Amino acid sequence: MKRSPLPLNRLGLPMIAVLIIATAIYSEMIAHPTYHDGKIHVIYWEKWTDFEGDAIRKTVEAFNRSQNRIHVDLLTVSGIENKTLLAIAGGDPPDVAGLYGPNVAQYADDNAIIPLDSYCKRYGLDRNHFIPVFWDMGHYHGHQYALPSTPATTALHYNMAMLLAAGITHPPKTIEELDADAAKITTRDANGNIQKVGFLPTEPGWWNWAWGYFFGGKLWNGSDKITATDPGNIRAYQWIQSYSQKYGPGNLQSFRSGLGTFSSPQNGFLDGKVAMELQGVWMYNFISRFAPQMEKPKRIWGVVPFPYPADRPDLANTSVADEDVLVIPHGAKHPNAAFAFIRFIESRKGSEMLCGLQRKFSPLRHVDPQFYATHPNPYIKLFVRLAYSKNVITPPKMGIWPEYSSALSNAIDEVTLMEKTPEQALEEVQKEMQPKLDEYLRRLHLRQQVMHEDQTLPTQGANQ
Repeated sequence: MKRSPLPLNRLGLPMIAVLIIATAIYSEMIAHPTYHDGKIHVIYWEKWTDFEGDAIRKTVEAFNRSQNRIHVDLLTVSGIENKTLLAIAGGDPPDVAGLYGPNVAQYADDNAIIPLDSYCKRYGLDRNHFIPVFWDMGHYHGHQYALPSTPATTALHYNMAMLLAAGITHPPKTIEELDADAAKITTRDANGNIQKVGFLPTEPGWWNWAWGYFFGGKLWNGSDKITATDPGNIRAYQWIQSYSQKYGPGNLQSFRSGLGTFSSPQNGFLDGKVAMELQGVWMYNFISRFAPQMEKPKRIWGVVPFPYPADRPDLANTSVADEDVLVIPHGAKHPNAAFAFIRFIESRKGSEMLCGLQRKFSPLRHVDPQFYATHPNPYIKLFVRLAYSKNVITPPKMGIWPEYSSALSNAIDEVTLMEKTPEQALEEVQKEMQPKLDEYLRRLHLRQQVMHEDQTLPTQGANQ
C-alpha cells in the first residue's frame, strides 16, 4: 500500500487541504539541491532576519566547523509556519524547521512533524536538561515534538524618568498602582488630544490572549472545553475597557495611530510617549539600538514583574513565556543528521552562542556562570527567574489556537471601542469557539482512526 508523503491527507484538517492545492507551484520554488562533497547536507529553514539571522548563521557555521560529516545549509524563509506545512504536504520538506512554540500542537495533530522521543533518549535530553516550561511547550500528548532554540518571558518595562517627572518614585507592584501611576503620567494638549500615556493594555497589543491569566482566568480546561467566560477573563476585559472609559476610545485610537513602528526610534516606549508596557526579553536589543539615550549617560529604564491585582497576591510574577522551536518535519530526508544539529543547539556551547548573540537567556537549566555575568541585558536574570515562576503562562496547546487567539483579539477591539461589554464580547467568543473545538476534535478522532486502520493493513506484496 503506497503511503502519501503526509499520511493524514486522506482526512486532512482544513489548512492541510488548502495547502495541498498549492503544492505543485511551491515545490518548484524551494527544492533540495544536489551536493558532491561527500557530506550529509541538512536543509534548515529559519525565520530570523537582521541581527537574529546573523546569530543563527554564526551558530550554524560553528556546528559545521565542529565536525566533517554533516553540513547544515541555512535558508531564511518568511511565513515559515505556512510554507513548512506546504512543503511537508508536497513531500519535499526541510530537514529542520524553526517554528514558533504555539505551532507545535497543530503540526503534531496534522502528523506534520515527527516525535523526538527516541532521539532525546539517545542523546540524554530530558526535562531536567531545560528550564521546565520550555521543554513542556514542545511536549504534546505524551510525546516530545519540538525542542527550544531561543526562549522568552515578559515583564513590565518602565521609563523611570517619566515616572519621576510625575512624582512617582518606584514602579508599580499591583494593577491598582499601575492604573493610578498611568493616570498621573498621561497628559493631553489644549484640545484634549493625548500626548503621552502611562500605560495602555493594548500597547503593543501582542498578548491580548493572555490578559485573563493576569487576573486568574483560564482559556480552556486543557482538553475539550473553551472557558472564555471564566470570571478572571471577564475581570481582565473590564480592566481593559476601563482605559477606554477613562480616556475615550477615539482618543486612544488617535494616539496609538500616531506611534511609530516597533523596530524604530519612533517606537512609543523608546520615543518617550509610553511610560510603561508589557514587553519581552528582546526589548533590550531595541533600546540599545534605537534609544541609546535611555542607557547613557544614565540608565533611565527598568524591568519588574508585571503587577498583580491587589486582592490576588498569589498571581505575583505572572509572565508570558514563549519560544522558538526546532522540529523535524515528517518526510525529512536526513532526520538523524538533523537531530545531531538540534543536539548541538541544545548543548551549552550552541545554546549560549545563539541565545547570547540574540541577547536572550538560555532555555537550558544549567549554563556557564559567565554567560549571565557578562550578559549585556542588566535584567536578564529577572527574565530567567520569571521562567521558573509558578505563574508562568504559555499559549494553550490546541489545534484551533490561531482562530481562538484571533477571536480574543477581536473581542478586545470590541471592548476597547466600547461596542460591547466584556461579558457580551467573551460570551460571543465562547459561542463561536466551542463548536469549532468540537468539530476539530471530531475530525482529529476520525483521522486517528484512519491512521490506525492504515497501520494494520498489509503492505502490497506482503502475502506474495
